[in-house]
Amino acid sequence: MQFRQQALAKLQSPEELDLPVRLARPQGWLALGVTVLVMAAASVWAVTGSVASTVAAPAVLTHGQGSYVLQSPVAGQVTAVLARQGQRLPAAAPVLKVRTAQGTSVVRTVAAGRVTALAATLGQIVQTGTDVAAVEKVAHASDPLYATVYVPAENAAAIPAHASVDLTVSSVPAQKYGVLRGRVKSVDRTAQSAQSVAAFLGDSQLGEQLTRTGRPVAVLVELDRSARTRSGYRWSTAGGPPFRLDSMTLASASVRLAGRRPVDWLLP
Repeated sequence: MQFRQQALAKLQSPEELDLPVRLARPQGWLALGVTVLVMAAASVWAVTGSVASTVAAPAVLTHGQGSYVLQSPVAGQVTAVLARQGQRLPAAAPVLKVRTAQGTSVVRTVAAGRVTALAATLGQIVQTGTDVAAVEKVAHASDPLYATVYVPAENAAAIPAHASVDLTVSSVPAQKYGVLRGRVKSVDRTAQSAQSVAAFLGDSQLGEQLTRTGRPVAVLVELDRSARTRSGYRWSTAGGPPFRLDSMTLASASVRLAGRRPVDWLLP
């Protein structure tokens, strides 16, 4: 009974009313302050920061002027093959001799270049307009290589000038020698058809292959030069491969796109 009276008395006259109320411990205020700072920093970064992304696309190592397909201007039988694959020829150089009903006709190069493919063989019957050779437009062995990257059309507008590009070359083991470095030289804003790709590369099969998933945009990439490597170009490793690169070599490119603010992803 005594304890009950004491409890009732304590309820009727609560003690320590003059003491300040403790809303939070010091540790709580510290955690709250850190949270506010983090949220403020994240908000500033979302508005002023930039996030870079890349796009992967197929590429072909070429010389800057591309190639052309040499066609027979006459119908008849091939009686002589005067050029060989890999040979560099001046403009108007003889490539084939074709016997026609009117006599022998010589098929000549249109422009100076290197024969990358010979489609005609001795004794073959050709028609007017038959593809007989592919010639890459290069006059000197020292002319630099470029990479032509076929980027999906929806990503082309996001490629800035001089964007960095990494190229994994099909003939070079990337695990051992790394990737080839380069920078965007120009972006063709017109989507390429299979025919236009084939006309530039001098290869109809590549034209079909590179446009299988849609009409891409051609991006010309200038390869970084280096006097310290055997290939003459800069790689992600110190020396790169111990051999020179050939044109018409396939590669896979990773093109750095223009940075975007994180807040743009939240806006419609």
